[in-house]
Amino acid sequence: MTPNLLEATHEYWHKLDELEAAYQRGEVTLEEVDAKVKELMAELGQSRRVAFSYFFSSVRRLWQEQRETIVGVLGLSALTYGWLVAH
Repeated sequence: MTPNLLEATHEYWHKLDELEAAYQRGEVTLEEVDAKVKELMAELGQSRRVAFSYFFSSVRRLWQEQRETIVGVLGLSALTYGWLVAH
């Protein structure tokens, strides 16, 4: 399953909005708000670590599987750029 960082961030903001509304209604104290915000930030941090780990492992796997193709395309791009600049 692909981690969805945008969805995790959206959920984080939604939970913060709910927490703010509960605080405004007087249902939670400021100390409870601080504790819950720390908890929500930890959850979002974990989601970010998972998403970045997935991204970098995908890039690493692509490099391992397609190294020659990537190097070839970069080489051709450099030669084409050099030719265009020279002429």
